[in-house]
Amino acid sequence: MTTRITARFVACAAANRPALVTFVMAGDPDLATAQAILAALPAAGADIIELGMPFSDPMADGPGIQMAGQRALAAGQTLKKTLAMVAEFRKSDHATPIVLMGYYNPIYSFGVDAFIVADMGVADYIARTHPAVRLHLSVQAAASSPEAIRYYCEHFGVKRVVLPRILTIPEIRQIRREIPCEIETFIFGNHGLMVEGRCSLTNYLTGQSTNMDGVCSPASDVEYRRDADGSMSSTLAGFTIDRFAAGEMAGYPTICKGRYTAPHRPEGYYAFEEPISLNLSRLLPELIDAGVHAFKIEGRQRSKSYVRSVVSAFRKAVDDIRAGREANIADLVALTEGQKQTQGAFETKKWR
Repeated sequence: MTTRITARFVACAAANRPALVTFVMAGDPDLATAQAILAALPAAGADIIELGMPFSDPMADGPGIQMAGQRALAAGQTLKKTLAMVAEFRKSDHATPIVLMGYYNPIYSFGVDAFIVADMGVADYIARTHPAVRLHLSVQAAASSPEAIRYYCEHFGVKRVVLPRILTIPEIRQIRREIPCEIETFIFGNHGLMVEGRCSLTNYLTGQSTNMDGVCSPASDVEYRRDADGSMSSTLAGFTIDRFAAGEMAGYPTICKGRYTAPHRPEGYYAFEEPISLNLSRLLPELIDAGVHAFKIEGRQRSKSYVRSVVSAFRKAVDDIRAGREANIADLVALTEGQKQTQGAFETKKWR
């Protein structure tokens, strides 16, 4: 969502005009009419669409939105139907940003399986206000010792911890023996060097937070330039991240995976990290035996095809292993960054 919104504001700024943001209540006066209105708005000039989620007690809204919500609810609008409206809209319009506006109450009533948090204050608030909902501890909390994990379990009722990617399998096995909650570990995807999702490099160049905005190297700031010698330069917010020879595959420019020159390395090299992906498919039996309850696939900014291929491959592999069959997911290397893979610290702390 952030990428679409940013791209639209950039386009409006380039055209030297303000953006037109429109509002429509989902299901008002009925589902079919609201769907038709939603589909017609971009052609009528709407740059961004705010779609209201009707709620029975909209105390923070004015009379107009309150009445629109009441009409929608009387016509049978639900949160599920509102989300279906967006899905139908996306079949023909992939560019116009949609922002859902409403209250958390319908989302909570719709069903929340768990909250995942990194901040201790948020953990405390949820534990007090929603004690019946499962609480999971994000990898960004960086809880990698039994003592730290037990603290979150005892004080906030954490039911699952996502472990940082710095632990070997023997260490994970030992932690499992000493904590009262479930364990989740990464098994596939980006293997960056920053402190578990708190990279500030993109924010430094673009002003957008990789963590808070959910995007690394936003597409609106990415540009590819063909140089006179036929080579290709990739830039982010005007800064050159990498340069590729004619015919060389050009990767998506992320600062930590770029090549740079330095006084001691004038030829250009991966100063931070080579393009490489974590792939623990070979270690799945050991991870299952160590007591890991869930596996995490890093999929930020990935395509539907990528997500479908990776998730289905690991789903089948886990089922095969649990059934005593041999798992075959050798084809996953084709989906890794630069077709390079690592097992990181999971196999040995000497991986670097």
